[in-house]
Formats: sequence, structure tokens, C-alpha cells
Amino acid sequence: MTEQSRILPLHLAVIMDGNGRWAKQRGLGREAGHKAGAEAVRTLLTESRKLGIRYVTVYAFSKENWQRPKAEVDYLFNLFARFIKREVATMLKHGIRLNMIGEKSDLSLKTRTLLDKAMADTAHCREQIFTVALSYSGREEILRAVRKALSQGLVAEELTEDFFRQSLYDPDLPDPDLLIRTSGEIRISNFLLFQCAYSELYFSPTMWPDFSKQDLDLALQSFSERKRRFGLTSEQVENRED
Repeated sequence: MTEQSRILPLHLAVIMDGNGRWAKQRGLGREAGHKAGAEAVRTLLTESRKLGIRYVTVYAFSKENWQRPKAEVDYLFNLFARFIKREVATMLKHGIRLNMIGEKSDLSLKTRTLLDKAMADTAHCREQIFTVALSYSGREEILRAVRKALSQGLVAEELTEDFFRQSLYDPDLPDPDLLIRTSGEIRISNFLLFQCAYSELYFSPTMWPDFSKQDLDLALQSFSERKRRFGLTSEQVENRED
């Protein structure tokens, strides 16, 4: 199948798992795994942009991750700051807009300031939207949307799916077509629970720091070979495609 004929996702979401285990296997500290994982993000963005995948969303830091040792959390956010400072010029060059979902109020003032500036600087970019999930919880996002609806005095009959979607962190972000999780774990870990209702799931055995162009190609090839039914029968899908 040629690159031109292969079906690609409009929105690719990734649970970047395995940094710690990757480091442990090599007798290194967890920080080394996170540093290598940041390089894998660069590879993901580069290759997905070349392919024309418009939306890329990565699960960078969950609500639950705040329970990790403070030293590791501090290292992760310092690494994130260095990544953003280093990559903004590349994002501007290639038309990549930086976006964030999650509880921004949980972040330090320093991180929020850096993030806000990078998002403002790239706000005009339209070639690709790179969304980082920070202090994110799918359940919390759903509860947050319900609270917003209740605060506006809506009754049950008025709460439609469209209204609910407008209360999500980013209502303009389309649902992921493909969700990849690395490191061999087979679960979605509270990530984009509402949005992934009909996403195709792909579980890679590769640890995130080793996730390469070849690993991405395998995931995309698997996606391209699937028939997305959205609750329809096989016959209905075939008729719709005809």
C-alpha cells in the first residue's frame, strides 16, 4: 500500500508509557528514561507532521502523577520547560500550534507562564495542533463538564452531547481516530474517556523512549487496515463506503 492510498488518522493520541522501565532495564535512574522519552516526542511530531496528521495529543502528566516523588515531578516539569523552550522555534517554522488540556491551575506559576507564552506565540499556526495533556484526568474532565452544566441551571433534558462537548477542556479538538499506548500495557488509564468512545486502539510492546518511525508506521498500518464501524454492521459500513 502506497503512502498516498494509506488511510491516516486525523487525530492521533498517544499514551507515552515505559520511561521508568526503560531506564531500569539499563541500570539508569528514572530521569534518564524521561529525558529519552522527550526525544521520542520530537520523533513523533516530526514523522506525524511529514505524514500530514493534523492533530497529535500526548498524555504527558496525569492527575495521579502528582503522587510521585517530588524530585521526579520537579525533574519532569523542568524537562518539559526545556523541551518547550527548545521546540518553539521549530513549531513556528513548521506551523505547529501548541495546545494544552488539563487543570492548568495545578501547575506552578513558572510553568503556566511558559506554557501561556508558547501557546500565544504559536496561536496563528495551522499546519498541526500539538496538544499536551498536563495534570489531566478523563474522569475529572467529565465531572468538570457536568458541574459546568449544573452551574448554568440546565435540566436533564437540555443536557445534550453537543452541549456537554462544549464544556470539555478543548471542545474544538476532534475525537482521536487512533490511540496508541506503548510499553505493552493494555489499558487507557483515564485518558480522553469521553473522546475515545470510538477510537481505534493500538498497543505497542515498545517502551516509549524506543518508539521510532518504524513503530509509528506499524501502528498506522494497523489503523489503515481496520474498518471503523461506529456501531454499524459490516454491511452498513460497506454500503456507506460505496
